[in-house]
Amino acid sequence: MSTSKLAAALLTAALGTMTMNAIAAPALSPDNPFARESTLPFKWPPLDRIKNEHYVPAMEAGMAEQRQEVADIVHNKAAPTFENTIVALERSGQLLNRATTVFFALSSSNTNPDIEKAQTEMAPKLSAHSDSIYLDATLFARVKKLYDQRQSLKLDPESLRLLERYHTNFVRAGANLSEAQKQELRALNEKISSKTTEFRQLVLKGDNAAAIVVDTKAELDGLSDAQIATAAEAAKTRGKEGKYVLTLLNTTGQPPLAQLKNRAVRERLYKASAGRGWSGEFDTTKLIADIVKLRADRAKLLGYPTHAAYVLEDETALTAEAVNGMLNQLAPAAVANAKREAADMQQLIDEQAKANGTPSFQLQAWDWDFYAEQVRAKKYAYDDAQVRPYFELNRVLVDGVLFAAQELYGLKFTERKDLPIYQEDVRVFEVLDRDGSQLGLFLFDPYARSNKRGGAWMNSFVEQSRLFGNKPVVTNTLNIPKPPAGQPTLLTWDEVTTTFHEFGHAIHGLFSSVQYPQFSGTNVPRDFVEYPSQYNEMWATEPRVLANYAKHHQTGAAMPKALMDKVLAAQKFNQGYATTEYLAAAILDQHYHQLAPGKTPAAGDIAAFEANALKSAQVDFAPVPPRYRSTYFLHIFSSPIGYSAGYYAYIWSEVLARDTEHWFKTHGGLKRENGDLLRSKVLSKGFSADALTIFRDFYGKSPEIGPLLEARGLTGGTE
Repeated sequence: MSTSKLAAALLTAALGTMTMNAIAAPALSPDNPFARESTLPFKWPPLDRIKNEHYVPAMEAGMAEQRQEVADIVHNKAAPTFENTIVALERSGQLLNRATTVFFALSSSNTNPDIEKAQTEMAPKLSAHSDSIYLDATLFARVKKLYDQRQSLKLDPESLRLLERYHTNFVRAGANLSEAQKQELRALNEKISSKTTEFRQLVLKGDNAAAIVVDTKAELDGLSDAQIATAAEAAKTRGKEGKYVLTLLNTTGQPPLAQLKNRAVRERLYKASAGRGWSGEFDTTKLIADIVKLRADRAKLLGYPTHAAYVLEDETALTAEAVNGMLNQLAPAAVANAKREAADMQQLIDEQAKANGTPSFQLQAWDWDFYAEQVRAKKYAYDDAQVRPYFELNRVLVDGVLFAAQELYGLKFTERKDLPIYQEDVRVFEVLDRDGSQLGLFLFDPYARSNKRGGAWMNSFVEQSRLFGNKPVVTNTLNIPKPPAGQPTLLTWDEVTTTFHEFGHAIHGLFSSVQYPQFSGTNVPRDFVEYPSQYNEMWATEPRVLANYAKHHQTGAAMPKALMDKVLAAQKFNQGYATTEYLAAAILDQHYHQLAPGKTPAAGDIAAFEANALKSAQVDFAPVPPRYRSTYFLHIFSSPIGYSAGYYAYIWSEVLARDTEHWFKTHGGLKRENGDLLRSKVLSKGFSADALTIFRDFYGKSPEIGPLLEARGLTGGTE
């Protein structure tokens, strides 16, 4: 998942001005690391000097500085021009940009109580800062005058698009509202910003609190020695030495469920995961009810029937009907496949019970991964325990992910240890382009931490733009359990795929070649942003790449071809489950955000609403719960916009990704000329052109759903 789009939204939201006569913030101390542009290579922020106490003063001074910059635009006596209005807006807010970029990145990957407190304090202030620029009537009049004259301004295509996007952004932000309506909008935005910040922080605390304590090593039978040692270390850090703690990722499913032989422990772990946020100290249901209601009210105020209608208007999907049509087309085949997979597992459960002389039981959600691994082993004669030794983290990264980029795009990566980092496990690579010139920096932050939110994502610390002469600095953040000191980090196949996926976002940011930062890298619609990342997953299984990194961590021996072939053959295995759990979450998102004002659920009705939404869409198959249940669905409830009404974007983008994979396979695969074409047609463009136009220019025609159905094994029909 990329958060560069989210970060861009937050930063664009910060492109604002308080009232022009607002009291200026105190001057920023010259000792504050944000006070001036970094002199480090690639304008890399001086993370060794940045302290918690630097953020709030820098953001407040940044807002004050931008207030003056915007006031200069508003009060300019000269007639509006593209340069003195649009480019001036694009140039404004650099101090604020420096501070918020680092702040929002670290609030996700390396937070602490001081940062959380600053989030709570600054969220409504930044929201108000955003509103006052987009709701300033005089400023909008300048933008609108240029927009109305746009065909006579003789702008280059990217500049014309920038003017059009600013006009769109102003209108969607409420520039056409009356003054009374603008005041109402400001209040709504501040409340949404505060509530979503509170949701994000409460979920992280709930994740940590929901970790389960296991008394004996015997109960962890099935886990590797390294995993057991990690659980013991987690218990020790929590003051429970001699016991074992299984921590939670943010998803409903948890990796140990595939290995734990003790069914009672599996049930405890699953219920702890799925039960987060429904009651008690970390209950998030009231926040969900508030956020959904506030978003629906804001949509109505802006002239839209629902929040989904507001969001989707600016995506490639355009309408809720288009999204519903795609999800409804996929759901029946996905659930039918999941039920066939469940039947195979139930048969195995019954056979084992009969052989052991023990009672059988009905397959439950906490059993799925455990028996799926056994069915996989039976069908393909391998399991994760066999392949993990061949997927050592550094080898996957350097000899897999980076090797593929070298072969396809001609890039070179050199690790740098001279630049300051925010956490000891973070690695920094300088990226050289095909001609040997500096392209940018790539950071890799692989390990799970208690102060890091769950999932995997990409951020941009510096976004490419020719306007500022910036080269990109991007980071991939994962949540791989860190083994004890001295032990190798051995990945599951899913973790290997995730590493390739996130690097697709990184490449999208690194290859950006645009004039204006608003269009840089992954600042594209949500239903397009996942396209390059999902396409990049194909290189994980490309034979030449796979052979280069899939080597035993102790002996260096290549993974046997027979085992490699089984891995490849198993790609469609369990896709009924994977597709159904994803679609259930995407459908749940749409159900919340396609509600009109007055129709949204109360806090006490959230559980029933979720159940009814899944049932009405016919994805309420108990052994396959949603990938995210409502109470910890960070994608849609943890930011003012985020992926709200947009979680469908992953499957929408995957249509484009599988079409691209099909194109590569029919055009010679891993070849420089193919990589260069994709780079020039797609990866360098950012949002400097319409997303669907960018895709069609590369693919030669409109997207087709066939390759996706084939890739996910969904061509067998429904029940």
